[in-house]
Order: sequence, then structure tokens, then C-alpha cells
Amino acid sequence: MSEDRKFMKLGVSMRGHGYHANAWQHPQMNPASLLDFRHFLKIVKVAEAAVFDMAFLADYVALSRRNEPQGVFGRDGTSIEFEPVTLHAALATHTTNIGLVATMSASYQEPYHIARLFASLDHLSGGRAAWNCVVSGQEEEARNFGMDKMLPKDARYERAREAVEVVLGLWDSWDEDAFVRDKASGVYFDPGKMRSLNHKGKYFQVDGPLIVPRTPQGRPLVVQAGTSDDGQDLAARTADIVYAAFNVLSDAQAFYKAVKDRLPAFGRHPDDIKIMPGILPIIGETVEEAQAKYQQMKETIDPQIGMGMLTAMFGDLSDCDIDGPLPARASEQTWRSSRIAVTYDLAVRNNLSIRQLYQQAFIGNAHNVVVGTPEMVADTMEEWFTQGGADGFNVLPAYSPFSFFEFAERVVPILQQRGLTRTEYAGPTMRENMQLPPPKPVRIPQAA
Repeated sequence: MSEDRKFMKLGVSMRGHGYHANAWQHPQMNPASLLDFRHFLKIVKVAEAAVFDMAFLADYVALSRRNEPQGVFGRDGTSIEFEPVTLHAALATHTTNIGLVATMSASYQEPYHIARLFASLDHLSGGRAAWNCVVSGQEEEARNFGMDKMLPKDARYERAREAVEVVLGLWDSWDEDAFVRDKASGVYFDPGKMRSLNHKGKYFQVDGPLIVPRTPQGRPLVVQAGTSDDGQDLAARTADIVYAAFNVLSDAQAFYKAVKDRLPAFGRHPDDIKIMPGILPIIGETVEEAQAKYQQMKETIDPQIGMGMLTAMFGDLSDCDIDGPLPARASEQTWRSSRIAVTYDLAVRNNLSIRQLYQQAFIGNAHNVVVGTPEMVADTMEEWFTQGGADGFNVLPAYSPFSFFEFAERVVPILQQRGLTRTEYAGPTMRENMQLPPPKPVRIPQAA
């Protein structure tokens, strides 16, 4: 196969026990698996055998103690999880090709710390590290980092933009050949091939250089998400990969075009960034079997969990008929995050009741749920990929790992037979396999 050909990118999300709101209660599930390294190792081994480009771990830095509706606190099975970089460092020693995407918040972490952690992971993995840069949106998280409340949304994005620029600058501290390590001359590194950052901005003051040499893939990749103007702007400036949540191809196409159209303004080419919507496949031998599985999934969502997740998004819904629509006041919350806006749009577009909304949204976390045979799932993915809606997909298992294993066994061979995805890796680094160009030097403009 020619490397000039564009291949569909595939990632697997290892979040929790899966994307069904009560996945931990599945009869086959080990409820303690989120602190079992073997659980995650099995997932990445299957993903690597299926030539997946990446394994992704989301993260939140607080335990939500909301108890609305009364009694919901303590029922969430995704509350206790590994720190993502630590887990990926362990997985790196057992894998060879698959990219490792770990989440770390730009809202609370210092950019020097972020840069050092991910540069270290890139070296440990031989060039397979990626930082999923998120902008935290929960008050509980702020209170774990010395703040009474989180910054306003515009300030959070402003801080994140500066943090990413500093991280990129630190990753550019050393030329590739800076470390000569010449025993005869006694020169360990060439000072002329080192750059101090000397950054003084609104949120950060960072001298540099980073005490980690340039990494095997030039620098770790940057992954982002968010459909707001601020989110799109941040992605167009600095991201290599963008996650997204859409249920309809036309919406995905509009977002895809909007992000790609922003790139020239930042001196970038449309191929410099890969857009990967989430997809949750529910697979059956027949359409009827798949639909029956989906219906059972919806019916087994704990109403308390479902209502609790909606309350976190839209405020107290206790005065509403669960089989009636979202109240009009819910629309006022859509500004808070792109995920809330997508969930609200899902309800309005499909005329869903509150019960129907949590049943549909909290199996796939408002991502695209595709119900059908393996061929139908592959058809949907091919359509989005060839019609300008996606460069690839982040596969979200309803039940992890079983749903993912089913996808890898039954859908991936179809995608490979159609020539849409690889049958072998292009090289050892994530950048090569993602068909991304070498990183450009970073020179950060200093604040006046």
C-alpha cells in the first residue's frame, strides 16, 4: 500500500467499564477492573493486534459528590481510576506500535510538569505519546487545586492556550543532535543547540529549558476536543488530533470543514490535523438482534444514575415529568460546554423525553451510537470517512472490554478488506502511523 494513501484512523477509549452508565453491573464485568493493570493491558494488546493507532484514557481530577436525585451518590462505577500517564507508562513497556493518549487538564497543571511527563512517556514508549489537553469544567476539580471556584470559560481557554504554547516551546528546547555525549572531548551536550524559553505571560512564567531531550517523534502529539469557537480555535492553533461528539453526518461535516478551514490562518495544512468523532457500535448478527441488544441496554440504565447525569448538565429536574420533554430552561445551560450543547440538541432534534434522553445519551455519552450488523457499522464509518465527516474514529465500547473485542473481531476485518484501515503499522512512532508531518519549530511570542 502506498503511504500517499489516507487511511482511516482508529482509537479505542478505555474509559471506565464502558460507556453504558451502569456498565459495572454487567454480569460478566469485574467491578474492580479499573485498578487491575491486566484489564487495560488486554485492551491495548487486542487493539495493537487490530492495528489501532491509539488507546485513549480520559480523566477527571475530582470525585463528584452530587446527590441529586437523592441516593445517587455512591452508585457511579467510574469514580475511582488510575492516573492516565502512570498507566500508559506501564502499558508502554508491553506494547510496540500503538499510540498512548493520556488526559491532563490545562486548567490546573503547570505546563513544565506536563511537558516533562509527556516527553518522558514519549521516550519510554519509543515515540508513541500524546497529551489529551482538556479544559476542566467541574467546580469539584477547582477545589482540589486551591481554588474556591473554577475560572470563567473564556479565562479557562485563555489559560489553556498559553499552557499549550509553553508546553510546545519546552518540547522544542533541544535540537535533535544536541546531545553529543563525546567522551573524548568531555562535551555532553552542545549549548548552542539548546534554547531557554524565558516565557513571561499572563498565567505562567517559565524559563526552561526542559530537562528531557527532544523525543523520538520530535514531540508528543497534542489531542483536543470541544466544538465551541474557543475549542475550535485552540485545536486549529496547536492540535494534531481532535476528538468530537456528533450524531448526524451533516453536523460532523460542518465541524470538520470549520476546523480545517481555520488551519491556513495558523500556517497549517488541512492534513496537519486528524478529526476523530466518537462512535459506539452495537453489533448483532442481524439488525433485529442488534436492536434488541440496544433496547436491553437502554432499559438497564439506573434511572437515578440517568437523572443524576442530566441534573449535572441541566440543573434540578425533580419537578419535571420523566416521560415529558426537557424544560425550556435547560437551553440556558448549553453555553457551559459543548457536551451539554450536544446532549440538548439530541433531545430537541429527536423529540426525546427525559427518560429517552438519558437512555440514549448515557450509553454513548452523546456520541454516535450505530446499531446494526458488522457490515452496517463499517458502512457508517466508511460514509463519514469518505464524505468529509471524519479522518477516523474513537471507538467507545458500551461494555469494556467485551464490546471492544467484538468490534475488533467483527468490524475491523471488514474495514481492512475494503482498504480503509491498515493491516500493518507504517512505523514505530504514533506520528508516522497517524500520517502527520514532522513538528515545526516553536517560537512563542512574549507578552508585552
